Amino acid sequence: MSQTADFVTHLECAMTGKRATAGVVHNLSEDGWPLLVRYDLERMRASLDRDEVWARGGGFWKWRELLPVRSDENVVALGEVDTPLVALSNSYPGAGAVVKDEGRLPTGSFKARGLALAVGMAKELGLKHLAMPSNGNAGAALSAYAARAGIASTVVCPADTPEINLSETALQGGDVFRADGLIHQCGAWTKARADEGRWFDVSTLKEPYRIEGKKTMGLELAAQLGWSLPDVIFYPTGGGTGLIGMWKAFAEMEALGWLEAAQKPRMVAVQAEGCAPIVRAFEAGERHAPAWENATTIAMGIRVPKAIGDFLILDAVRESGGWAQAVSDAAILEARAKVAAADGLLLCPEGAACLAAYDIARADGRVRADERAVIFNCATGLKYDMPRVEKQLSLSADG
Repeated sequence: MSQTADFVTHLECAMTGKRATAGVVHNLSEDGWPLLVRYDLERMRASLDRDEVWARGGGFWKWRELLPVRSDENVVALGEVDTPLVALSNSYPGAGAVVKDEGRLPTGSFKARGLALAVGMAKELGLKHLAMPSNGNAGAALSAYAARAGIASTVVCPADTPEINLSETALQGGDVFRADGLIHQCGAWTKARADEGRWFDVSTLKEPYRIEGKKTMGLELAAQLGWSLPDVIFYPTGGGTGLIGMWKAFAEMEALGWLEAAQKPRMVAVQAEGCAPIVRAFEAGERHAPAWENATTIAMGIRVPKAIGDFLILDAVRESGGWAQAVSDAAILEARAKVAAADGLLLCPEGAACLAAYDIARADGRVRADERAVIFNCATGLKYDMPRVEKQLSLSADG
């Protein structure tokens, strides 16, 4: 059994800083907050070359030394790739905006990153059954990677979750249920049964490892930009794992000496007007975001009324000089249609929300046209409803 050099030193409560032992099963810290994986970055800096790592294959698994899975046999892979940066040359001629298209990953979304790491660590720690609530793409990723690892999975989704997400989750071996509630209510049901010992809960930020998978977006982005960072990042924010993970990645890369400049990007947390708890807390100057009542939006992935990592999202946004932005469903649909028709790039609603937020920031001067802006498209647009074609042509007619 071969293994990668182990640089993990401990786990750390994100709120209190208390240490927890690595290599054993954890959900939240003993104080009820998310746990973060910490590494011996000084030792890593002396032994790891960034360009050699970047030259490897294997998509996000190339960053093994900066990930917690030790044994090669516990790497759960489905053909991962480095997701491309796609210029919006027709929609935004002369502008510095690019889309990082996460829809190219296995199961068609960036959820593959976090769930691959959660499942890999579950395998390494000997867990046999994983469960989570999902608005769609996370459940599909869990079922796929769990099937690959030989681990059982259960997924609980709001009843209006897109049918394709439910179907792909079930087809990939997940035991999937529709529920009459929003994702935080599905999460409470899942946790109650995890507490009874029926399964292990891999909900967003309620275990330490999904964030480690999501941070690879930041590692990959820096390498693609020649070991530099953009001026601003627009990120669709529900549970916020990716935004938190990228901010963690930037700090780790800076400590490793991997970045050409210390300047970090302004992080923009994008939400929908019908579910914007982070935006409301940001504007009120609060560190925690109370639950959003009666959440509704066509962008299901950011319909998260309450995020346990709210303070980590808000800390990253504020430390970066960024902001939180809400956009309307109408603006989401307009942005999606514009880029599809002009640039041939099919965004998911959450990615289109980020583009709508970019439009707002350009209009009000918070982002200049020449600034390098990265807009995250978190899933393939093929999973979502598209306009029905009504035009008909009769090929049997004369003439």
